[in-house]
Amino acid sequence: MDFTLSERETYFRDRVRDFIQTQIVPRQAEYERQHHEGDPWKVLPVIEEVKAKAKEAGLWNFFMPPHSGQHHVDDTFEFEGTQLTNLEYALCAEEMGKIGWASEVFNCSAPDTGNMEVLHRYGTREQKERWLPGITSGETIIAVAMTEPGAGSDLAGIRTSAVRDGDDWILNGSKTFISSGINSDLVVVVTRTDPDAGHKGFTLFVVERDMPGFTRGRKLDKMGMHAQDTAELHFENVRVPKANLLGEENKGFYHLMQNLPSERLSITISAIAGARETWRQTLQYAKDRKAFGQPIGSFQHNRFLLAEMDTELDVTEQYVDRCLQAVVDGELTAVEAAKAKWWATEVAKKVVDQCLQLHGGYGWMMEYRVCRDYVDGRIMTIFGGTTEIMKEIIGRDLGL
Repeated sequence: MDFTLSERETYFRDRVRDFIQTQIVPRQAEYERQHHEGDPWKVLPVIEEVKAKAKEAGLWNFFMPPHSGQHHVDDTFEFEGTQLTNLEYALCAEEMGKIGWASEVFNCSAPDTGNMEVLHRYGTREQKERWLPGITSGETIIAVAMTEPGAGSDLAGIRTSAVRDGDDWILNGSKTFISSGINSDLVVVVTRTDPDAGHKGFTLFVVERDMPGFTRGRKLDKMGMHAQDTAELHFENVRVPKANLLGEENKGFYHLMQNLPSERLSITISAIAGARETWRQTLQYAKDRKAFGQPIGSFQHNRFLLAEMDTELDVTEQYVDRCLQAVVDGELTAVEAAKAKWWATEVAKKVVDQCLQLHGGYGWMMEYRVCRDYVDGRIMTIFGGTTEIMKEIIGRDLGL
């Protein structure tokens, strides 16, 4: 597989890498302090400040690729942004994956990215003109509301309903674990519009911030990834105009499924890139840290452990490259994405855990990056489809 990089590909990757090192890494302590002391209902000021610098530098909106040839409801909207190819974006995503809040700075964080793609692919021209400019400028925050207290991986358990009332729809229900739920201006809500149709009975609606009956519950106190809030949302007789119906009625499940392979590969890239950086820093720590008069990396057990992690990362990176080539060729399947997602995130989880162990007591301290990587990365095997669901997808494809 030939992954010789072009000048353009290395240009964007190197600029993102340099920006992270000069503008994001030096402000990590400030980010941590603001998270612990700041207003929990607002985006951290340090993120907004660095965002402005990224936008000024032209390092903005990498996610939306040039036209891919896939079906769109309307394909006349001129999308503003750098518009990288999938490969160019993947190289930048690898760099962003090395530090937890970098993707927020470049306006490339889920769920904004996935929702941009859903709007771009299924939105009408009028919907795109209403919402995409604000989203792509970073002025509008968008969330997607799928998970409910009684329905996570099992979408069939979704109870949030939408009932037609004249030219409008009335929404009722609750959602939980919603990324950007507190600060979002728009929420793409997955609703059940035909209670007897199973997966064929879901419809997507865009709920706007000030719609009567739409309220936000708790900002959830989560383990890591504090650059983005996670919240509960409630909908009580929310009247939504038909102009806010996204895509086709009763086709919401299929619209979301179209995006899942690319979303899962994006998570895969971030997870394995983050783990590789954690391993790299741990390798240096093992050379510098001394115990019993010698570097801890010189002990056979530790040396073997670092060698095993390097091998596992290398093998996984090769499969991720293969999947990325499939994306470039337009051939990535849902099963291949599921394999990449569960394997890479489990490897990343294992590697970061072992790196923390090698740091000993220092690894338990938040001032050390390995500790922050541990709490930020633990979600990778859960969101975007749990490891168990990924294996279920693969198993069914085997005819089992």
